[in-house]
Amino acid sequence: MENTFGSRVDLNNISNAAEKIKKEIGKYVIGQTQMTELLLIALLADGHVLLEGVPGVAKTLTAKLLAQTIHADFKRIQFTPDLMPSDIVGTAIFNNKTNEFEFRKGPLFSNVVLADEINRAPAKTQAALFEAMEERQITSDGTTYKLPPPFIVLATQNPIEQEGTYRLPEAQLDRFLFKIEVHYPTLDQETEILKTYHEKKNKIDFSTIERVLNASDIMALRETVAGIHIEDNLLKYIAQIVNETRNNSWLFLGASPRASLAILNASKACAALRGKDFVTPDEIKFVAPHVLKHRVIITPEKEMEGITTNEVVNKMIEKIEVPR
Repeated sequence: MENTFGSRVDLNNISNAAEKIKKEIGKYVIGQTQMTELLLIALLADGHVLLEGVPGVAKTLTAKLLAQTIHADFKRIQFTPDLMPSDIVGTAIFNNKTNEFEFRKGPLFSNVVLADEINRAPAKTQAALFEAMEERQITSDGTTYKLPPPFIVLATQNPIEQEGTYRLPEAQLDRFLFKIEVHYPTLDQETEILKTYHEKKNKIDFSTIERVLNASDIMALRETVAGIHIEDNLLKYIAQIVNETRNNSWLFLGASPRASLAILNASKACAALRGKDFVTPDEIKFVAPHVLKHRVIITPEKEMEGITTNEVVNKMIEKIEVPR
């Protein structure tokens, strides 16, 4: 698709920031380039991310490195079965000096929140995240507190070990822009990991990570992304993809309009990262599977046949005619 509209948006700031962040993360994370790109897209699209993978594939490390490149508040919450809503939201503490209760803010009052092993906390604690993730606010004892922008939740979970875990409800999964599946490194990448680890004397020094962006920079870059052009036929293409999930006989649950908006915002951010001030079908096809695969549910019959949600989503996208 040719850009016949001329240059409308200056993308140099986005390109420079993205390259610097990739470089800083690359100091300790070898490979996983797609995970890094998707995290940057989510950051620009104002979306939360669920990282899923077996232990040891650098999910938590990558999230911490990304947070380190941002000059903003960062909190890590280790989710456990005994974690209570007040542990993450905050609680009222009695002040003996004033003889009044004061609200002490919890770790959710931050810019970047790492929810490690999110599926280990019970449902009532998961529910405490809902309002924060969707409304960017927290209500406690009848008082509503706005969360400081930007606010992004980076959550991790292990898909293999299910003992002592709680399945995330669909309503919560729908709040995540992306579900990123983190895979094992290749043989060459693992060799490079060992080499890097050995050369750095088995240490990860976060003080060496350069802070590339601050909170106001991120908000400005998001404004730039919002100005990315997308043609009406591509808007219809996004709607067709999401609508197909509701009419696919292999799917028990389709995606909501929130998924359409997520694909729109993510494809604009993806285009900006690739140096384009307009969206093409390539950006939509790249982000759509990561937006959809955690929002749809495969039928029990197809699941018993060994067919995965990824396969259904990818086949569904491929069969829809791409606008020219």
